[in-house]
Amino acid sequence: MIPRYSSKKIEKIWSSENKFSIWLKIECLIAEKLSIDGTIPKKAYLDIKRKSKFNVKEINKIEKKTKHDVIAFIENVSSYIGSSSKFFHYGVTSSDIIDTAFSLQLKQSSEIILNELKQFLKILKKNSIKYKNTIMIGRSHGIHAEPITFGLKLLTFYSEFKRNYDRLKNAKEEISICSISGPVGTYNSINPKIEKYVAKKLNLKTENISTQIIPRDRHAIFFSVLGIIASSVERLAVEIRHLQRTEVQEVEEFFDAGQKGSSAMPHKKNPILSENVTGLARYIRSNVIPSMENIALWHERDISHSSVERIIAPDSTIATTFIISRISKIINKLKIYPKNMKKNMDFLGGANLSQLILLELIKKGLSRKKSYEIIQSIAIKSYKQRNFKDILKKDSRIKRLLSNNEINKLISDNKIDNLDLIFKKVLK
Repeated sequence: MIPRYSSKKIEKIWSSENKFSIWLKIECLIAEKLSIDGTIPKKAYLDIKRKSKFNVKEINKIEKKTKHDVIAFIENVSSYIGSSSKFFHYGVTSSDIIDTAFSLQLKQSSEIILNELKQFLKILKKNSIKYKNTIMIGRSHGIHAEPITFGLKLLTFYSEFKRNYDRLKNAKEEISICSISGPVGTYNSINPKIEKYVAKKLNLKTENISTQIIPRDRHAIFFSVLGIIASSVERLAVEIRHLQRTEVQEVEEFFDAGQKGSSAMPHKKNPILSENVTGLARYIRSNVIPSMENIALWHERDISHSSVERIIAPDSTIATTFIISRISKIINKLKIYPKNMKKNMDFLGGANLSQLILLELIKKGLSRKKSYEIIQSIAIKSYKQRNFKDILKKDSRIKRLLSNNEINKLISDNKIDNLDLIFKKVLK
């Protein structure tokens, strides 16, 4: 991931230093259990434990010759161990180390993302409650519908991100897998007890059955969840962008002192942060497809999944962390304009409450079809004049059934009767 969108916390997880450190830890645990079982001499394990280390530059240099990163790693570490190195990487295959380490890296990354989501949920909850009664117009198809509140709008996102949090927790469990079963996964060269021992030490679960790799459907779930999280972030970002439009101006991203909106137009204050996370969400989603294509490998394994995972794993986890952090800051510092919300809600002179009039006419004895036709004709006329309530009062068909007082009461009622119920359901 380019530095502009990177996160040092999660970037470190995908560094060569961390990867090789995990590889070495796994190898040492394997040697430890082999010595406990008497498969290798205890002295060999102690030599491996005390002397093993690696040098990233040396590994990279060796790999240029071997064209195999694990063999380069083994050769480099073995050069420090000495004669006991013949028991290093004993009975296992490369994927046992690579895949188990990959599981740990994904697990470490998901823990950081989960923490970001937890902080974001607190911000959403706080602002949902703060603006619980801030009335605004609801929109469907971009057109004025019925009243909602800004707190209610934010509450939908709070509920969605709670689901995302749970999804990621489940996905973390899905990929927290240790697989040390040797070539083609048959344990011919390694005792299954080794896998259980290492898994327990690393706080991972063992794979029920592997080929020579951990099945990639597990990883596809993980990257799919990141794609869903990114889509949820985008939904919120797009909402902010719509509400910040000049002719709407119900909310606005914070604009720092000295910030510029346009090189040509000094008046511009653009929702660049929301646009930024919208773009990154597209990238994160695009990585879901290759993760699914990685499921179908040849026979017990090939390495067509390896190259793409080296890119999408760090990039997707880093970008997901970044956009959650950014959307959190946007919402936490978002400017809210209740007066503009009220002005926009009144834009059509009460037409947004047309359903209440429709239902009242039905109660008075009119058919639904006739009631709808009357209200629709008045509403369409009010689009030009923006005085729905006044036209209602003058319409002879309405006057026969509804008094001015009844109309005033229906049109002025912008409260949401079940607001408390909805909040209680979500925040329970």
